[in-house]
Order: sequence, then C-alpha cells, then structure tokens
Amino acid sequence: MHVWSGMSHPTLVGSMPHKDPEKAIELILQAVPTIPAWPQLAAFRAEQMMVQYLEGLPGVDCRSDRILVGLHEPQFDDEVLRFYEEYLEVEAGTRELESSRFAMGPDSGRTFYRFLEVLSTRAQECFAVKGQVVGPFTLLAGLKDEGDRLALYDEKMQDVVAKHLAMKARWQVRQLKRLDCPVILFLDEPALAGFGSSAFISVSRELVDGVLREVIDAVHMEGGLAGIHVCANTEWMIAFQSGVDIINFDAYSYFDRFSLYGEALAQFVGKGGNIAWGLVPTGDHDCIREETAGHLVDQWLENVKTITTPSMTVDRLLRQSLFTPSCGCGSLPEALAERVLHLTREVGAIMQGHLHS
Repeated sequence: MHVWSGMSHPTLVGSMPHKDPEKAIELILQAVPTIPAWPQLAAFRAEQMMVQYLEGLPGVDCRSDRILVGLHEPQFDDEVLRFYEEYLEVEAGTRELESSRFAMGPDSGRTFYRFLEVLSTRAQECFAVKGQVVGPFTLLAGLKDEGDRLALYDEKMQDVVAKHLAMKARWQVRQLKRLDCPVILFLDEPALAGFGSSAFISVSRELVDGVLREVIDAVHMEGGLAGIHVCANTEWMIAFQSGVDIINFDAYSYFDRFSLYGEALAQFVGKGGNIAWGLVPTGDHDCIREETAGHLVDQWLENVKTITTPSMTVDRLLRQSLFTPSCGCGSLPEALAERVLHLTREVGAIMQGHLHS
C-alpha cells in the first residue's frame, strides 16, 4: 500500500454518455479539476468497458455484438504462445511496452489520447489524475467460449487475462505519469457483486485474490495508486485484503452493508488506505434530479458517525477519502450525467470545507 491521502477531493468513476470527446473532457475538467478522470465514451463500442481492453487478447472475436473467445479453435494455442512470447519480451525489457500489443490503439484510445493532450497544458493544477481498467474478474466473467462456457472457468484464460490486464495497467500508468502528478488507476469490478452467489458458486476466493493481485501489483510496479470500484454489495474483505490503496463503492445505496466491515475498515484506514465514497446517485433518474449536495453530505456525516472510533475520527476519514458518483454515467442521458458531475463537484467542495474548518 502506498502512502497517499485523498483529502476529500472529488473524482469520477469513468464512463460518460457523450459523443463529443472535447465536450466530455471539458465537462470533467470543470467538475473535478483536481483529480480529473479520462472519460470512457460508452456511445462508441471501442470505448465500452469490456471491449476497450480486449485488444491483444488471444482468441477474441469482436466482429458481432456477441464477444466470444475461441478456446477450441485450431489457432488458439498459437495465439496464446505468441501472447506469452510478447509478454516475456516486455518483462525482460527486450521489447518496449509502449509499442506492444498492450497499448491502446487509435480507436479504443481515441478519447484517452485526447485527454492526455488537453491535460498536458493544465496538469500543474492537478492533485492527481485518474484512469481505469476493467477488472480481471469482471472480464473473465463476461467472456464466453463457443460452447457458452465462461472464460472464468478456463485455467489458461485465467492466467492470460490477469497478465493481459496487468500489462494494460502498466501501460496506462506510464502514459498518465507523463502529466507529472500522482496516478490513480481503478480496477472496475462490477461482477464482484455476484461473487459467492449461485452464479459463481464454484469460484474460489484464492482465484479472485490471485487475478486481482496480479493487476494491483502491476499498478504499484509503475508507481501508481491502485483502486477498486464495485458498484453494488460484495464480500468486502476481498477488497480490504487485496492490496489496493483505494476502495470505491456505492455509498448512496450500500453504506449500511459496507459498515458491517467496520473493523476491517478501521485497519485499512489505519494503514493509510483511502475510501472513495460513491455518494452521488447514478442509478435512479429521479434521485439524480432531486438530490442536493447539501443533503448528500449531511447524510454521509450522519452515517459515518456509526463507524467512527477514537483512532478513526471523521476528520481522519475526510483526510483519507475521495468522493465520487456511485457508478459510471455512461448509460445516462447527457443532461443527467452533467447533473451528476455538478453534484460531485459540490459534494467535494463542501467536504473539503469540513476538512479545513
């Protein structure tokens, strides 16, 4: 775990519904200028959370709406062999990561590259900068082979996906470090909400821990801060024990579930960990329209009293917190997404006022 404090700054989860990258980037820089996050524009298939990180992955067929992994195709083993050869070359330093299969291409990285260009002249204003990759558990749980079997249950794909995303994470951290401020990289893991359910009853905790740790360690190797985002309830000990620096969850809807892990939370914060509280709702259109930043902050201050301890005071939590929307905004109408950004900016400003009062 790296020593760093969020100091109640606001930031975003990642996805936006806009089709104009310039507008989306400018909106983000206005709303969260101290920790801007590059936007994944979900309107473009190449930038959707699952699709964006498939480049370079062996056996993947994205030509139809349904993404398949040809685990039993004749060429699959050759593709895996070439993957490992390139992975080992990058590891050994005989091939540049920047020119490898693990870099974003012109389509998947269009908004990301533009974000870097725009921010290069404004990065001195930043407290940090944030990126994101799809988490390994979520990617494995979202890919199926020709027989409709999840890649999650294939040992070869478990290792390939973990190494693939570890390299994607390293590449992204390196690009963001060019902005000369701390880099935060979140693993987006919505599928972890299903861990322990009947859908994943045969999936071991050791498997989940292993694939997460490989990507988290890669972020740390490049000097980045690793975060994990789960937009629903999960077995939160997975996150607390994963080695991440930041845990991001939907505090608007699931504060009561998260608070059941009070002892683990106190230990996490005590070691320097940060919580990114997803206070601004994104799932209910009426809530987005009707909520106010003042009410969201008051609700958080009231709720947080139930988990504070002599060593984990409200002030300490504020110092080791970020404030975010509860999830990404990619599925919202543009006007509501912009309302979420506005509320997030206001929540951050009020929280920082409490911190410095």
